[in-house]
Amino acid sequence: MKLLIVGLGSMGKRRARLLRGLVPEVQIAGVDSAPGRREEAQTLGITAYESLDAALAADSFDGALVCTAPLSHAGLIGQLLEAGLPVFTELNLVDDGYDENIRKAKEKGVPLFLSSTMLYRGETRYIKQRVQEFAGPVNYIYHIGQYLPDWHPWENYKNFFVGDARTGGVREIFGIDLPWLLDTFGPVTGFTAMKDKISNLEIAYPDSVFVTLRHENGTKGMLAVDVVSPKAVRNFECFGEGLHLFWEGNPRSLYEFDKQSGEKQPVNTYAQVEQDPRYSDNIVENAYVDELANFLGVLAGEEQPRYSFERDKETIRLIEAIENA
Repeated sequence: MKLLIVGLGSMGKRRARLLRGLVPEVQIAGVDSAPGRREEAQTLGITAYESLDAALAADSFDGALVCTAPLSHAGLIGQLLEAGLPVFTELNLVDDGYDENIRKAKEKGVPLFLSSTMLYRGETRYIKQRVQEFAGPVNYIYHIGQYLPDWHPWENYKNFFVGDARTGGVREIFGIDLPWLLDTFGPVTGFTAMKDKISNLEIAYPDSVFVTLRHENGTKGMLAVDVVSPKAVRNFECFGEGLHLFWEGNPRSLYEFDKQSGEKQPVNTYAQVEQDPRYSDNIVENAYVDELANFLGVLAGEEQPRYSFERDKETIRLIEAIENA
């Protein structure tokens, strides 16, 4: 198998490393305009090209992964689809080119696979399972935040996509977490939102947003998203009459309240946890592996993707409604 990774930054290198763990014999080529990244890729055994045109002219591939900044995705995806390649893309955060690229993928008969890593987390899948088994009314409270300069401590936050209002840090958190919330609790029929800026961060968007969501099934959710919390935080609590779940974002922090004992009981959803020490403990490598395994299963014609561009259009529509409220 031969795969092309477009964008050799932190995510591109992560995808390459994890793909080799899944398929040791995989051949990986990469594209990046930055000479330093190409040189680093070569030391990692990745054949590196300066442009997508050069890579497509030099070789043929079984699929491609788009790991560049979100606003560049639409054009790259379109070019790859035109070349007849199945495409895996990181979060887009905007729906630029969605209809056209959906049409191209169908016309070429190739998969168009959109990352939504939280759908692959063992904890979110357990929460969904328990909510569905419970079948009674529930509510949830969820706070997600991390200080923006700590997201990529090796570079200035103004120099990568979270510095742009269209793909800012708050919007990215919504883009990461709303898909699994919608998957678990269903479509949103109404919301209220409050936004402001409480930091000195040099960004052109609110740094904290509070939203109350009303889901179609009656569930109410209180969602607090920010890029100012000094400690990376993901605190989730779901409760109903007879169900109480707690999660602090990492695999060791999922609990379910047991009425008989009167104690919170730990829930283990992983046999072994893989993590990259450069990131906070709520970033779990297992989910990225499972997502790539799903993509490889889709390439083999054996699986269906857990997320889609069609579903993401609805997610982006909700994000934009919250931003414009």
